[in-house]
Amino acid sequence: MENIKLYEISENYINYLLPYAPHLFHNSKENQKNKRKYIGVILRINEINYFAPLSSYKEKHKQMKEALDFIKIKKYAVINLNNMFPAPTNECKYVDINSERNIHYKALLRSEYRFIKSIQERIRKNAALVYNHKLKNGNSTALAKRCNDFLKLEAAYKNYIKIMT
Repeated sequence: MENIKLYEISENYINYLLPYAPHLFHNSKENQKNKRKYIGVILRINEINYFAPLSSYKEKHKQMKEALDFIKIKKYAVINLNNMFPAPTNECKYVDINSERNIHYKALLRSEYRFIKSIQERIRKNAALVYNHKLKNGNSTALAKRCNDFLKLEAAYKNYIKIMT
């Protein structure tokens, strides 16, 4: 499989998904300089590509232990696989790190991406396990409760494709 890459997902598509995914993050907060980045493709189910949000590393992450759905990218970022979601390729824009103008942000993205590539098989394995856990357990476990409803998101994804064509 191809290397995981960094993407930005269109604001329109994220806004479309929000009613179906209470755990989904917005692309940016007020006064935030850079749009949220996503990693993908981390999972491919029935010809549907899944992406997971990258979040900035925060003080609270120091005390948190990694889990099946929570992966630390050193002290740069975290990946919340429980918040992964399907996205059509035409709503995804590849992030060309070399074209980033802010040298500090470019260095951060490069460092994050280098580490993500080094653990991409673990990310993909965990994504598949999280997906299957949610499908098997509904909302009967702590992990399943904090996951997006992947089947609901897939239905929304298919509806979005239908609307846009």
